[in-house]
Amino acid sequence: MNLSAPRNWAAPVPHGDEDTLAASGLAMFVHAPYLVNPASSDPAVRHRSRTCLEAESAAAARLGACGLVVHGGHAGEEASVGDGIDRWVETLRGAQLGCRLLIENTAGGSSAVARTPNDLGRLVEALRGAGHDVGVVLDTCHAHAAGLDLRTVVDELSEACGAIDLVHANDSKDPAGSGRDRHEHLGEGTVPPEQLVAVVASASAPVVVETPGGASRQAADIAWLRDRLGPLAQGATSVDA
Repeated sequence: MNLSAPRNWAAPVPHGDEDTLAASGLAMFVHAPYLVNPASSDPAVRHRSRTCLEAESAAAARLGACGLVVHGGHAGEEASVGDGIDRWVETLRGAQLGCRLLIENTAGGSSAVARTPNDLGRLVEALRGAGHDVGVVLDTCHAHAAGLDLRTVVDELSEACGAIDLVHANDSKDPAGSGRDRHEHLGEGTVPPEQLVAVVASASAPVVVETPGGASRQAADIAWLRDRLGPLAQGATSVDA
């Protein structure tokens, strides 16, 4: 569930069902608004990103969420990945975060901080070295769009970051290497189905689908995945924010 509008800076608003959700036993993952970018060259964006992450992580903690998912962000033109990583560390210096941050790999952009496993590993290492509890999310659409090899990406990301904490199982509307983040229903896009299933099977992590069309279409995608995974599919879920 989204705790606030995904495309603005509004603070999360209590819905009144926090206690019920916390007691449900569901493995929940909250997604931070898409505007969050601690790697930005704009100090105002970094300040708002920190404030947003503190508020969102506190709200996620009240639900008992397993983590707050946040995009790796972009450092901006003429900035390096290292610049973006340094800004991440500085932005979160002294921040009060209520739950674990899970940083998601990025689909495209020349200044993306988390497009490759190596770069995401550098970011995670820097934040852990600064004392933050940080994990990673592997989005199959993003990896495909970034031109990564889905046959090896689980091993590469696990080696760079230690483990994969969550998989976003999404097909892609666009070809490999397009840099475009457009999700498609499982088995209906350009990701080879056997590679998508293999990623989920080998990642040893909870799975969320973020495909279009609402709950009924996502339920069909979950069934598609479970049919192909068999007994390994018990962790597949659509509870995300």
